[in-house]
Amino acid sequence: MDAKIAHLELIQAVVTRMASNSFLLKGWSVTLVAALFALAADKSEVLFVYLAYFPAISFWILDGYFLHQERLFRKLYDHVRALDLSAIDFSMDTSPLTSKVDPWSAVCFSKTLRVFHGTIIGSIIVVMLVAILGR
Repeated sequence: MDAKIAHLELIQAVVTRMASNSFLLKGWSVTLVAALFALAADKSEVLFVYLAYFPAISFWILDGYFLHQERLFRKLYDHVRALDLSAIDFSMDTSPLTSKVDPWSAVCFSKTLRVFHGTIIGSIIVVMLVAILGR
């Protein structure tokens, strides 16, 4: 039983790390977009608003990747939880479970990521329109 618990703890540590990475990406996304908005306002240069799309979209894709990985490791956790004690091999391979999780592209457009990152993209569009119409 100790081996099973140790294996589950290893998997849980990976899930926690993926969730932490996702949280950090969200913070960096907001910070970089806000910094580019500040540069655009300070220098009266619309180009900085356009540049805000790059970190916003990049962090959206990365966040989707980490959420996909987190879901795979949650499936692995459920798989290991149901295994017989003699079958515990400390494998962290999630490839056999990929068919049981939505593909990465679908995870990128999950409800939570659409709301968070869509709001950032929406704010970039609004600031861009205000900057263009304000000229």
